[in-house]
Amino acid sequence: MSTALDVVQGFYTAAQAADGAALARLLHPDFEARTAPGMPCGAGGAFHGPQEALIRVWGAVYGDFDTAPYAETWEQTTDGTVVVTGHYRGTARATGRGYEAEFVHLWRVADGKLSRLHQYTDTARWHQALAPAPGGG
Repeated sequence: MSTALDVVQGFYTAAQAADGAALARLLHPDFEARTAPGMPCGAGGAFHGPQEALIRVWGAVYGDFDTAPYAETWEQTTDGTVVVTGHYRGTARATGRGYEAEFVHLWRVADGKLSRLHQYTDTARWHQALAPAPGGG
């Protein structure tokens, strides 16, 4: 049986490979995502169910960015929450501008699947990568 840490690690492996099918297999039927308000692409807010999260969070982000989350620290709390810190790194597709933004992810695992994500990130970095260059070029 996989531990919660193994299940969460699976998310980062799938996300770095941009493997939507693998992401879908990791999500609990009652998956809930709360992403940082102000995320570009309409990806900030509360999302319920795997389909909504896959389309409105990851699908929207991957449509505008070639990006992935890179985990750096891992902690599991006494209540089972897995806390991961790291950086998103990537490039905005429309501008070709690279970016790096810190994140904190709070994960819950139920029945061997990801059941909840609460994401905190520096949304300004994401928006800067999408912004047109000064002078219109």
